[in-house]
Amino acid sequence: MTTKPALCDGPWMATSAPSSHPTDAESDSPPLGQLLVRSAVGLRDRTAVQALVEEELLLARDHVRKALVTQQDGITACRWEGMAGHLYTLGLDEGERAFLGLMLSIVGVQQSHLAAVEYLDERRLKIVLQAMIRLAGNDQIAIGTRM
Repeated sequence: MTTKPALCDGPWMATSAPSSHPTDAESDSPPLGQLLVRSAVGLRDRTAVQALVEEELLLARDHVRKALVTQQDGITACRWEGMAGHLYTLGLDEGERAFLGLMLSIVGVQQSHLAAVEYLDERRLKIVLQAMIRLAGNDQIAIGTRM
């Protein structure tokens, strides 16, 4: 089951990756998504991290977490450069790879063509569009279903 606790510093929401049996120490610590958002430095990193946390499914995969998440000096953070090197070796489908490629592009460690959105499902497309709006510094544009 996934929870979505609100963060104290703005409109960002964090989501935890599902874990099998949390230990007592793990149950006292914040969810992984919240740790990653807190450690994000700068707008680009924070935007990409938040989109990844909102997407949920990729961060829930062990092999993606191992390629992306690092802990150093007690800080859990995304290591985007490491993900760029593993993007094509993780066994991801086109949509998953396109989503991560666009996040890498937001952070600035890799270039991805916007045409990659053709491989995104509706849910991931919405997340990417919201990330682009956040990156532009605009919170007035709503993304939703057309009437």
